[in-house]
Amino acid sequence: MKYVLAILALGVACSLWMALQIWTGRKSKNNRWRGGGGCGGHVILLAFCLFGCENETELTQSTQYIMGTPISVTAPAKYHSIVFEIFRQVDNDMSEWKENSPLTEVNNNAGIKPVHVPKDLFQTVKRSLEIAELTSGCFDPTWAVLWELWKFDGTNVVPPSEKVKKLLPLVNWQHVQLDDQTHSIALSQGNLIGLGGIAKGVALDKARDALLEQGVKNFMIVAGGQVLVHGLKHGRPWRVGIRDPEKNQSDFLAVLHVTDTCISTSGNYEKFFIKDGVRYHHIIDPRTGYPAHGTKSVTVICSDATLADALSTAFFVMGSDRAIQLANTLAGAEAFIIGEDEVLSQSSKFPLETE
Repeated sequence: MKYVLAILALGVACSLWMALQIWTGRKSKNNRWRGGGGCGGHVILLAFCLFGCENETELTQSTQYIMGTPISVTAPAKYHSIVFEIFRQVDNDMSEWKENSPLTEVNNNAGIKPVHVPKDLFQTVKRSLEIAELTSGCFDPTWAVLWELWKFDGTNVVPPSEKVKKLLPLVNWQHVQLDDQTHSIALSQGNLIGLGGIAKGVALDKARDALLEQGVKNFMIVAGGQVLVHGLKHGRPWRVGIRDPEKNQSDFLAVLHVTDTCISTSGNYEKFFIKDGVRYHHIIDPRTGYPAHGTKSVTVICSDATLADALSTAFFVMGSDRAIQLANTLAGAEAFIIGEDEVLSQSSKFPLETE
């Protein structure tokens, strides 16, 4: 912007000089385009052209509430709507809470019949099962059968152990049957699929690809606990903070300087209640039916936003030792974990800088 203003100032100066020349009779009006005034006009025109080009690439920020969370886009303004529309489409297809979504139809037909679904939903469920296998069930899309037990709506109810034991056998990703030929999904009786731990990552990947296809080079998208960045912000890598779980949202324990990647954080501080001195949070261990313990926060950095989304949940459930071991075997994925004992753990190439 400062360069545009400088060019405008130069143009005004040239125009004033030309006016002075005409007023003093040193130049005729007929010859004015041959002197400084012509230069001034062209310079001003150039400045306005540059200003228009700058508006095309200037980073602006806007937010809409989609998928149950604020979605914030920092990019040239004309491209914001592309991102929001992608999130709405993913939400419409993959939300287990929407009455008419394809995923709800799958759940409603558990134990009855296979359901043909859109390709994107089929691929997302398939990917979620692959990650379930990779993490030995610490990430499990069939956790959704436990919905009815855990509610973080202010009632602060801990479900009876008998109810947990009754539903827990229905949490098993291996009960999901996929047909690649027909893109259909079949569930066993009582099974439910929930994609809340992976769908925002899917939307981020799709939004990134759409912006790149439009030629957008520099942008940031924030979706709940996930931040996807590409390119640079004012010529420098993007700065993404890792929240200190014991402090306010704006207090960072560490900061990342990153580009062309996604950072996904899962923490026990977003949705929780405390009863009889025990914190119960929304990250449920699918192996026990109760909130996972031993961890306060997990941050995963990976260019694959879908994988980052699922792994931050899986690593939280898995615990720091096993999670770091697995992260060190995965190409392109790094993890940073804050334990309940305040011990910090990180994978071998996690780009950590403390504030």
